[in-house]
Amino acid sequence: MGIEGIGARVARKEDKRFITGAGRYVDDMVVPGMKHAAFVRSPHAHAEIESIDVAAAKKMPGVIGVLTGKEIKADGIGNLICGWMIHSKDGTPMKMGAWSPMATDRVRFVGEAVAIVVAETKGQARDAAEAVVVNYKELPAVIDAVAALEEGAPQLHPEAEGNLIYDWEIGDAAAADKAIASAAHVTKLKLVNNRLVPNAMEPRAALGHYDKAEDHYTCWTTSQNPHVARVVMSAFYNVAPENKLRVIAPDVGGGFGSKIFIYPEEIVCLWASKKTGVPVKWVADRTESFLTDAHGRDHVTEVQMAFDADNRMTGLKVDTIANLGGYMSLFSSSVPTYLYATLLSGQYAIPAIHCNVRTAYTNTAPVDAYRGAGRPEATYVMERVVETAARELGVSPAELRRKNFITEFPYQTPVIMAYDAGDYAASLDAAMKAADYAGFEARRAEAKSRGKLRGIGMSCYIEACGIAPSQAVGSLGAGVGLWESAEVRVNMAGTIEVLTGSHSHGQGHETTFAQLVNQRFGVPIEQVSIVHGDTDKVQMGMGTYGSRSGAVGMSAIVKALDKVEAKAKKIAAHLLEADEADIVIENGELKVAGTDKTLPWFQMALAAYAAHNLPAGMEPGLKEGAFYDPSNFTFPAGCYICEVEVDPDTGTTEIVQFVAADDFGNIINPMIVEGQVHGGIAQGVGQALLEGCRYDQSGQLITASYMDYTMPRAGDLPSFTVSTSNTPCPGNPLGIKGCGEAGAIGSPPAVINAVTDAIGNNDLTMPATPLTVWAALKAATRH
Repeated sequence: MGIEGIGARVARKEDKRFITGAGRYVDDMVVPGMKHAAFVRSPHAHAEIESIDVAAAKKMPGVIGVLTGKEIKADGIGNLICGWMIHSKDGTPMKMGAWSPMATDRVRFVGEAVAIVVAETKGQARDAAEAVVVNYKELPAVIDAVAALEEGAPQLHPEAEGNLIYDWEIGDAAAADKAIASAAHVTKLKLVNNRLVPNAMEPRAALGHYDKAEDHYTCWTTSQNPHVARVVMSAFYNVAPENKLRVIAPDVGGGFGSKIFIYPEEIVCLWASKKTGVPVKWVADRTESFLTDAHGRDHVTEVQMAFDADNRMTGLKVDTIANLGGYMSLFSSSVPTYLYATLLSGQYAIPAIHCNVRTAYTNTAPVDAYRGAGRPEATYVMERVVETAARELGVSPAELRRKNFITEFPYQTPVIMAYDAGDYAASLDAAMKAADYAGFEARRAEAKSRGKLRGIGMSCYIEACGIAPSQAVGSLGAGVGLWESAEVRVNMAGTIEVLTGSHSHGQGHETTFAQLVNQRFGVPIEQVSIVHGDTDKVQMGMGTYGSRSGAVGMSAIVKALDKVEAKAKKIAAHLLEADEADIVIENGELKVAGTDKTLPWFQMALAAYAAHNLPAGMEPGLKEGAFYDPSNFTFPAGCYICEVEVDPDTGTTEIVQFVAADDFGNIINPMIVEGQVHGGIAQGVGQALLEGCRYDQSGQLITASYMDYTMPRAGDLPSFTVSTSNTPCPGNPLGIKGCGEAGAIGSPPAVINAVTDAIGNNDLTMPATPLTVWAALKAATRH
């Protein structure tokens, strides 16, 4: 390992521009003649649009154009789609309601766009938007997924009778029922996974520019996968031909899943640019983000876990109702199905599993992937029920888990997944040691002497990352392949450009991808450039989500590096008059093994392009491309232990210790991995204790600002203790598993298990706010 190669704690290259305010975000982009947009949004959760009067708005100062949904429809712009087909258990396809980029006849959630105003300034556009008069006929609304499926609930889409999108199942129902019927003990729980708003640092933004002279469109957007945005907007939404559309995602300030999708605003800004003849930029304010960004989670689940007389798990039965909001977002259908139910074996050997999932339309913002996407929901179900079972059985939560761990690999679960490698006991042992698990009761007693209630909770999570292979996900309904592309260009002077289809929006790719090149060729990372996020520079890619950048994106780079290395060695062997098999590359030089004959990297590169003396038949130049399609998912896993103190007078919870022991396979940069874990835990703690998206019964979002929606702050978080015990992944050339989502997956159940242990009441929902905890305490004392 070199000082900058794999495993080195290299400081992030990209941070210089970020911390000095020199990042380039969509809101920083300026195009000659650019104007500003504001959207007219529905104040109602459910209503018919009777008329839209734009006459007064068009006369306002600075206004260039006011456009409505009927106009975008008349121009042939298509409806937004869900790109993952799910079939109900009776074989019928999911019921996808029509979603126009701007509503034409009905609105289905507060904030849905009905018109766009383009004006000289942002202020003028907003003023004119308020002058647009929309007459609505308000309709009854339903915000709760369970209520939406009940007879007589308000109907959202004619395509979905009873608001049911699909009724899907996985596993063996008869076997699970038999296991429960014959069990020595059955633990039953009803769990709610609370709705969250992603709240990335940078709100969504779009700048659409139609160049009439070239008949060409450019869209700058806050996207995690610009190539998919281009494909969808051209092939499905009819915005522009693919060869006439460039999508650029520059610096993006956080995504967390919410920027995977193609939203109405990107489509409308491009279309509006052509209609008005000017570049059109829209930047969301924070309340728009609360109202219109895809929300996350929102499951209601009933679970039963069966045990035999020896406390071994024999069966699991899960019934989930998931809220998908007013429309189906791009990947929404996959989250409560193949990204959720397939992980319900957890780290445990469970012979029989069955899960039934029903999804419903409601008059709320669409719900889609949010950091972890289905895996946090599955882990919450599993780890809450296992902890509860340990309490009911009167055994150690740690030892109940250990007894039921999968210990032999590969392991085929009853719900599709084939785990390839792992050592769950190693993570459990590491976490227990770091947390001084054995000494907890003494700490509980000490806290009691101070009038505080102390609790400890555990969570052993597993997730599936690097979603793959393409043929497999295609058979499950995915509309795209999930490979990744890379191109490695060695320039004439020996510097290197890596073009990747992955996208970085905070993960540190410009550093870690350069470390991979340094490890291979010894070229300093300052001489390695990472190019991404521009469909005119990188031909095709699948973007970044699902912790796929390392396992899939870097594996594609490895394949391209293999090809570059092979050609470089041929050139060096020719120039050094040596056998190609004897050429090695070390510290920026190509050497003949066992001799002092060397060729600097830059001289080899120069020879490749000068082409004065190349092997016979070799083409000049040195650049190679590759696609990588994984053979399997990767399976990061770990154990988290949370220790809390609760003030019984106020219900205030303080996390006094949080330990994370993860298995991410091989690690490129430990410092960046630790940062990813810290960030994920912060989001998980936020879900467990603070964050909760709430609508009133009329469908008004009552948590539409930071005054009402509580984000975790530094004072809410302890100093995390993190470690890794790594089992290399056998399914990719680097042995990487992925680390980006783990913290958000494993932490919520650990926190809630700790709080319920402290207060002696297992009936506690997220977020466990002081009021919620205080009420649960009072309920516990009454019983």
